[in-house]
Amino acid sequence: MNPIEGHLPVRSPLHAILAPTGIAVVGASSDPTKRGYKAMVGLIKDGFRGDIYPVNPKADMILGIKAWPSIAAIPGSPELALICTPAASVPGLIAECGRRGIKGAVILASGFAEIGGEGAELEREMMAKAEAHGVRIIGPNTSGVFNLHHRLNLLALDNVKPGDVGIVSQSGNMLLSLALEAQYNGQVGFSTYVGPGNQSDIGFDDYLRYLGEDEHTRVATLYVEGFRDGRKFLEVARDVTAMKPVVVYKSGSTEAGQKAASSHTGALAGSYAMTVDLLRQAGVSVVQHSDEILPVAEGLGLLQKARGKRVAVISDGGGQATIASDRLAEAGLELAELSEETRQQLRDVLFPQASTVNPVDVAGSTDANPSLLATCMEIVAADDNVDSVFLVGMFGGYSIRFAESLLGDEMRGAEAMVDLSKATDKPLVVYSLYTPIKPPALRRLHEAGLPIYASIEQAVRVLAALGERGEYLALSRQHPREAAIAPKPELGDMFQRARAEGRDLFEYEAKRLLREHGIEVPQELVVRSDAELGEAAATFGDTPLAMKVVSRDILHKSDAGGVKLNLVGEAALRRAREEILVSCRAYDARAEIEGVLVAPMARKGIEVIVGVIRDPIFGPVLMFGLGGIFVEILEDVAFRAIPLSRHDARSMVEQIKARKILEGARGEPAVNKEALVELLLTVSRIADAYPELSELDLNPVIVNADGYAVVDARVIVEREPVNENAKESMA
Repeated sequence: MNPIEGHLPVRSPLHAILAPTGIAVVGASSDPTKRGYKAMVGLIKDGFRGDIYPVNPKADMILGIKAWPSIAAIPGSPELALICTPAASVPGLIAECGRRGIKGAVILASGFAEIGGEGAELEREMMAKAEAHGVRIIGPNTSGVFNLHHRLNLLALDNVKPGDVGIVSQSGNMLLSLALEAQYNGQVGFSTYVGPGNQSDIGFDDYLRYLGEDEHTRVATLYVEGFRDGRKFLEVARDVTAMKPVVVYKSGSTEAGQKAASSHTGALAGSYAMTVDLLRQAGVSVVQHSDEILPVAEGLGLLQKARGKRVAVISDGGGQATIASDRLAEAGLELAELSEETRQQLRDVLFPQASTVNPVDVAGSTDANPSLLATCMEIVAADDNVDSVFLVGMFGGYSIRFAESLLGDEMRGAEAMVDLSKATDKPLVVYSLYTPIKPPALRRLHEAGLPIYASIEQAVRVLAALGERGEYLALSRQHPREAAIAPKPELGDMFQRARAEGRDLFEYEAKRLLREHGIEVPQELVVRSDAELGEAAATFGDTPLAMKVVSRDILHKSDAGGVKLNLVGEAALRRAREEILVSCRAYDARAEIEGVLVAPMARKGIEVIVGVIRDPIFGPVLMFGLGGIFVEILEDVAFRAIPLSRHDARSMVEQIKARKILEGARGEPAVNKEALVELLLTVSRIADAYPELSELDLNPVIVNADGYAVVDARVIVEREPVNENAKESMA
């Protein structure tokens, strides 16, 4: 197993709350149907080592423990209160907690902001009391909390054991599902669980920071329906993933939903795909299916990371080796190319008919000698071309399938695999078709900390997560996020003028913003009258030109007939300008038309889009993808939170499905990817420097072997002044 490295810069205040030395159970009860009863049972059965203070004005004793009529009457000062009473009573009880010196409260009741109206007002009242008295709130509308290493089990869950998987889940049923799955697995245990509920105070970022610091947690696992502050979560995730794995299952789309989109980027932002991209950018392992949550958490918790994505497969069956190879390729992993020395060592121990090309098929060599599989694993693990080893087949079941006498040899093989796992830093992952019946050899592996899977697909997802984490750690150290740039005062003034006039930047102003910060923008002229057409014709000569309307009121120029292409000479320019004016006035008679923009036609190339959106949950986000009119149809785009690292920019270019087009298809030359990377980085710096920039669309940008040409640029201006706090949060 790999050690956990690193540290967080700020210590979480949740340690005292989630690992208390004393707890008040407000609404404790002797009625088995009440939550206050179940919480008491959980504390007593698990042997909570601290003080328990049941609070109930109608009882002297509850389950053999002295009860108190009120929080004020408690003789001690517990760090945590569990409040099991109806919603209406909560604000007053929070004030009592604060006066008693209680640091945190778990609020089980529903009936707050999730129902709107009076519930939202009640939640505001509760939070006012909490802030006034210094009480941190878990919930409300939470399923509860446990910290098994401190014997704090407020859910009274049976058959959960202490371990190293920390869980934060917005679904109580999802926790129950994971607990039952862990019970069946037999080896997975939990450290801390929290149901965040409405996140009226403590949010996912706070819980993640705590799990990152918790010595009993090796992997943080989160089921998320909606983030309260996605940008802050990403910042905390970057800190935590540098130390230990973080697994997230994100259901649905972002809580913010789709905003009224005024740009292509705006239409595509706020999506589930965007959330996944941003989480992965921060080093989070995102699982797509709920049945992957616990397997991936277990695998990452035990093995932490792989150096890369090169996998060696050892198999005792050709069919399953083929399936494994298919799944590995689909997951973005690659079959390691074994060295000739490795292959010769394999030939020395296997039958002549065995295949020593990865995937290695032992072809019957192990039927009477299953421990030979451990020898093969040791051989390939020593190869520098291999990052992880995947055993596929029937190990553990040889004594069942062939002869009972093989059990001893299987157990020797299992011990050899355990020894290998301790001697190498390369992950060893095992799939066996006998996993469901847990034969002795597999039990030995599992007990020793090797993950065992009953599904090739789950095992491959774990291998992918290990490889992704290893690559992320290496690249994040090599490529820190790019340094910020200072905004230019004259460009800030340009934004202020646009805001004062209640408009967005004109296209020529948007291109000036780009040009002033080093982005290549073709020469262009703004023509406001017939008299200026001659100057434009003389400036560009016989170069074919494009002409576009300049109007604060016409957002989609092509729809209004506001674009003319391939114009040569003054006469063509005059005709085009007149036609544009007629079409645009017919499109919108009240539109203010400042003039037309004249620029050379772009050279042939591939159309891409570069965009920026300020997402209400995640803050400024950069988008890149295939451009032109099909961007919203194909949705072949990648997202990253701003500011970017150089690796972030490169990975965006490599992520889109259309990357093969960029690499040159059907004899076309490949585009200049490095120029594209520099463009993405510069746009990221601009968005970071100018919080007045609400949205940006560069669509299309024509890219080719020589570089790129920004054909159209649109910048939407934030209508409300950006306050200093917002500027700081975006920096």
